[in-house]
Amino acid sequence: MRPILLQGHERSLTQIKFNKEGDLLFSCSKDHVINVWFSHNGERLGTYDGHNGTVWTIDVDSQSRFLMSGSADNTLRLWSVQSGKCLYKWEFPTAVKSVAFNETDDQVVCITEQRMGFQGAIRVFNISRDGDGTRQASEPAHIFNPIGSKATVCAFSCVPNRVVTGHMSGKVAIFDYKTGEEVDNNERAHGDEVTDLQMSPDRTYFITSSKDKAARLHQTKDLKVLKTYTTETPLNSAALAFGKPYILLGGGQEAMSVTTTSLRQGKFETRFWHKIFEEEVGRVKGHFGPVNTIAVSPTGTCYASGGEDGFVRVHHFDETYFKAKPYGDLEVLD
Repeated sequence: MRPILLQGHERSLTQIKFNKEGDLLFSCSKDHVINVWFSHNGERLGTYDGHNGTVWTIDVDSQSRFLMSGSADNTLRLWSVQSGKCLYKWEFPTAVKSVAFNETDDQVVCITEQRMGFQGAIRVFNISRDGDGTRQASEPAHIFNPIGSKATVCAFSCVPNRVVTGHMSGKVAIFDYKTGEEVDNNERAHGDEVTDLQMSPDRTYFITSSKDKAARLHQTKDLKVLKTYTTETPLNSAALAFGKPYILLGGGQEAMSVTTTSLRQGKFETRFWHKIFEEEVGRVKGHFGPVNTIAVSPTGTCYASGGEDGFVRVHHFDETYFKAKPYGDLEVLD
């Protein structure tokens, strides 16, 4: 499995995302730049320039028409994927830490952080898909302030009018964004900050990773923990493999304590775990620093990881990955 090394960022990666077809890979980092690449050969297609702060979060719609980005320059921006133009900009009092489209691409949820006397807020915007996309509502359709631990990651649930959030304290919660009411929560989902939250394709379950060195699979409707994957290093990202029962986990110790240890001890590999049996099945080395973000292509043929070292590595799975029998001799009926 030879990686394709994507060198387009000068600072550490914050998030990477594939589009729905899996042919494009979007990456953002602390160097204010958003890049888009062809996933099959690692060629850079273009950049989205305009932010003047760390770009914390990106998401692309299912038609690969619009790209949303949230940044430490306190703005949320809507881009045209095709032209690279910024179509609309929303400004807030604090940085945007997480952004996500809904299934029908007509709404987006974002988290702004709690800082400088401003409360952390979760906003839901209606996205107009008419015309060229430059005419958007400047005010959010819904806004609420979650009480208690601040939210770090969010996504739309499979249930209408609901968003799932992960928090600093390790809590995972479901909010009704129309009323701002916390519908359900699991205070002890994790023992430390939730660093990533990725939904399954049908949004009925999702995976979270945390600084408490574990990743967990949760049921969306009642937040029941289905599976737990415990590692020996703080995790920054967790992704679900498509078409195979695997979980990909990435992490490594904090960036500041990295120089004191060797590569192997820093534990900068991407780990593959069996989704059902909760066993580690393999590791892929490569990054010279913690893995900050992992994404698996919706086609199930490749995955990408972005590290503290500023590189994105795209791995196309070998033939053996598809021939492997994750359940032994059991045949899985689709």
